Amino acid sequence: MTTLTLRGVRKTFDGRVEVIRGIDMDIADGEFLVFIGPSGCGKTTLLRMIAGLEHITGGDISIGGERINDVPPSKRGVAMVFQSYALYPHMTVAENLGFALKLAGQSRQEVKAAVGRAAEILQITPLLDRKPKELSGGQRQRVAIGRTIVRKPRVFLFDEPLSNLDASLRVQMRIELSKLHAEIGNTMIYVTHDQVEAMTLGDRIAIFNAGKIEQIGPPMELYEQPGNQFVAGFLGSPRMNFIACTPGGATGDTLQLVAGEAGTVSWPGKLPTPAPSEVVLGIRPEHMTVTRVEQGLAARIDLVEHLGDTLIVHATLRGSDNTVSLRLPADHEGLSAGLDIGLSPQTERARLFDGDGQALAVGS
Repeated sequence: MTTLTLRGVRKTFDGRVEVIRGIDMDIADGEFLVFIGPSGCGKTTLLRMIAGLEHITGGDISIGGERINDVPPSKRGVAMVFQSYALYPHMTVAENLGFALKLAGQSRQEVKAAVGRAAEILQITPLLDRKPKELSGGQRQRVAIGRTIVRKPRVFLFDEPLSNLDASLRVQMRIELSKLHAEIGNTMIYVTHDQVEAMTLGDRIAIFNAGKIEQIGPPMELYEQPGNQFVAGFLGSPRMNFIACTPGGATGDTLQLVAGEAGTVSWPGKLPTPAPSEVVLGIRPEHMTVTRVEQGLAARIDLVEHLGDTLIVHATLRGSDNTVSLRLPADHEGLSAGLDIGLSPQTERARLFDGDGQALAVGS
């Protein structure tokens, strides 16, 4: 069983700059886990610590129950695919794929069999006699991945492997990586800045911020039930709208949330006791619709973006500089910059956050 366990893992540079701040994590055998977060949050540093390319300042990392803190990278049973392809330009694809096995002393027959198997999985058999300069970006990345497959690692580590590819190739390679994981079933950890990659590839996503994990879970769980404003605002494009509100009076099980001059939102639930004096209403762009000004939160349109299948409408709430975004069907007509509109949020799909940005447990 290739489980991966991290306990209290820390990394400090120069004895004073702490970039990984005590991470605990359990990664199941065969899981595809994605690390995502803003630049400088520590996700690549942690990946390199798992690979053995960065020293661990504190804590323990174990693979299959074996503590690997002091195990050399070549003995850990991990293989890493980097952002750059790092192929040997003077070698053919077959030679690049089999080079590590040749260095390990495997026979010519064993190397040939392993290379053939990897090439078959990645559909690059016709390319085996080519040099890297004769390959496209997507083909080079396949070769880089194949070089790890031949080593039969316990854990695959991917450090933004698709970032050098154009949009169409990224889509194709995401499909290939999903197929690869389904076929070989190894544990995989994947670092990316790309939300689409995270949401479509990962069994779970770990969202990093300033050296710690804000939340970890299945993609749709994080999207629909973010534990705090950072997670809510990080996933989604356009990001979740945040509207500052003051709790008003309640009618039965419905609470009134006052959004300043923009108006009032009826919230179907009760705040915890003691109730905060200020809350933030979080609502996704696709969970808001346009209505008449007097029937919703009053706003004025700043910009309408036509994206073919959808419209993205950016508007500013009345009496504030708070800009919100809506995602609407492309056939929605009559919207233009400068128009006064009302915004109607689907409050049953919304989240409430307290003054510290933590999600509130709202009762009914």
